Amino acid sequence: MTEIPLVQIEGVNKWYGPLHVLQDINLDITRGEVVVVIGPSGSGKSTLCRVINRLEPINDGVIRFDGRVLPAEGKALAKLRSEVGMVFQSFNLFAHKTILENVTLGPIKVLNDSPADARQRGMALLERVGIANQAAKLPAQLSGGQQQRAAIARALAMRPKALLFDEPTSALDPEMVNEVLEVMISLAAEGMTMVVVTHEMGFARRAANRVIFMADGRIVEEAPPEEFFDHPRSERAQDFLSKILH
Repeated sequence: MTEIPLVQIEGVNKWYGPLHVLQDINLDITRGEVVVVIGPSGSGKSTLCRVINRLEPINDGVIRFDGRVLPAEGKALAKLRSEVGMVFQSFNLFAHKTILENVTLGPIKVLNDSPADARQRGMALLERVGIANQAAKLPAQLSGGQQQRAAIARALAMRPKALLFDEPTSALDPEMVNEVLEVMISLAAEGMTMVVVTHEMGFARRAANRVIFMADGRIVEEAPPEEFFDHPRSERAQDFLSKILH
């Protein structure tokens, strides 16, 4: 019996007014797979990432997560969102709460963890991403790279089945990018199911099981990273790679 993919996207379309940003998207993501989504600006990459946990509603098609059709709203959607972690490019940490409070808030409020258990787990996660010594600080006292690692710890605190990353390093200074990518590479090595929208081609080569190349709201090409980067099949992908790799 074949295993049901963790994420199943079938015939999905999304419009913003007259703009057709996702066009007939079909994509399965298996458990433990790292899928990196790349493509030019405006190709629909971030929208694809955001429809997987219904941060954006779809106009057409079906998305299933862990065998269940995505609910449109209500408690069922809140439960699903707790199973699909999201890491944004702008960190989205609560400015008035400490780093540890940011990490423990969701488990206490949503998962009903005890404050003591949440704190213990939160500290272990901050240790894992290398910023346990920053736990008592406010987000503004941390560098961008440290804030993004805190955001990853916060997502992990919800014990998600999958993590979505929407350009997690694009707001960072260049010297901070690697410290975030190293955390993501370690998560990939541990078997976390991940969908990563990024411009970091080195990360795609190192960590991805599969690269999805999008243009004009469509999936143009998908392949293992070595195949995609060394032998892109479509003219769009060849043109894109020639601009960013040279």
